[in-house]
Amino acid sequence: TLAVAALASGGAKATATGGGTDLTALTVAEASRRIAARELTSVELTRAYLERIERLNPRVNAYITVTGEQALAQARVLDAEMASGRSRGVLHGVPVALKDNIDTAGVRTTAASAVYADRVPTEDAPVVRRLRDAGAVFLGKLNMHEFAYGGTCVVSHYGPVRNPWDLRSSAGGSSGGRAAAVSPRMCAAALGTDTAASIRFPAACCGVVGFKATHGLASIRGIVPLSEMHDHVGPLTRSVEDAALVMTAIAGYDPLDPVSLRAELPRMAQGIGADTKGLRIGVPRTPFFQAIDPEIDAAVGAALEVLGGLARSIADVSLPGVDSFAVLSAEIFQYHAALLADPAKRALYDPITRERILGGANIPSTQYIESRRRMSIARNSVGTYFEKVDVIVTPTSMAPPIAIAAASASPPDESGMIRNTLPFNVYGIPTISVPCGFTRAGMPIGLQISGPPLAEARVLSLAHAYERATRWHQRSPSAIS
Repeated sequence: TLAVAALASGGAKATATGGGTDLTALTVAEASRRIAARELTSVELTRAYLERIERLNPRVNAYITVTGEQALAQARVLDAEMASGRSRGVLHGVPVALKDNIDTAGVRTTAASAVYADRVPTEDAPVVRRLRDAGAVFLGKLNMHEFAYGGTCVVSHYGPVRNPWDLRSSAGGSSGGRAAAVSPRMCAAALGTDTAASIRFPAACCGVVGFKATHGLASIRGIVPLSEMHDHVGPLTRSVEDAALVMTAIAGYDPLDPVSLRAELPRMAQGIGADTKGLRIGVPRTPFFQAIDPEIDAAVGAALEVLGGLARSIADVSLPGVDSFAVLSAEIFQYHAALLADPAKRALYDPITRERILGGANIPSTQYIESRRRMSIARNSVGTYFEKVDVIVTPTSMAPPIAIAAASASPPDESGMIRNTLPFNVYGIPTISVPCGFTRAGMPIGLQISGPPLAEARVLSLAHAYERATRWHQRSPSAIS
């Protein structure tokens, strides 16, 4: 149980407010328990988050759209349901936010681009419907890297997302707005997308948990795509338990999603508090530990020592590389081809985004098919690399987040931002990033734990055990209060 009152010094402490607590310091799990026990209403919790958004968002720029009135109306309905004895489950009345590439009926969904500045979907994406059915309250839509095609969130029609640990730094991307909203408690949890790094890299940059499940476990229909073979949707949260709760709510087969997975759903909540003493940890040194920042190397080394006391064994392993660039680039271009063919719309793209997308225009169909075939075989055979180990542990990223000024002055080489994360999108396997330390400059560092297909509970169990054994997740951003 993650009791908010017990948070350690330097953490997101519950602070007295009229004899109660700072409600935004509650985890999803704790807020859910209090709402179910009638100790807290969804309206009270929603108002607390909306007040915090109003105070902090001007500095962080995490939200593009805040749906305050709709959120309070939702909360009132959910409170009435709870009062009549009806609970929708663990997310009943809990306020969350959504990346602005996830369709929401009647609420604009911009993908942070001028191209879609006035785009208002008529239907919710399936994952939004699942969250709505589970009782989540929607606070609004979150800023991102334009069309999710980048790792800094500096390229956005709505201005750069600022890292709450250092407002001069990037929050990572492309789900930077999610991480920058979750970390300073501007929502209880957020839903993001991950094509090459976009949940886990921002989570590492902002000191929160970022989780993507097995590819296809949650529907990506109704989400502005990059590459359907790489795209995942998943939660960013302040605890591993919360990530399990949100991922459980959105998972499920969707026959209209061409990459949706028909499988028995993993019992993710069972990973929370599960025994990890029998787990065998694999550490792929190459390339994941090569050319990484020395402070990240030291933090992950210290984390491995902690993990050694929580698991059965740690051994070096190797993972084969799979080049999926042709699939990624061709699928990105395919979605944008019609938009780019319209001169008026073409002019609305940021030039950096437009040129990246056009890079996929001339990939031959033979190259695409061959690359996709290799990717499919890699997914079919990845389980063999888990015959002697149960999970794989790496650093989430190679370096701390880049300064916004530097990224604005010259587009950075983003290959290093995705080197340690993209392989797990190619394999389509469950992967989580959890906080594991800080640089001397006070910037968060992330640890990445991955498992074989549909082993979500196993990944969550080790992540949760590590979280309980350390205190990194209890710290609050120092740049804002």
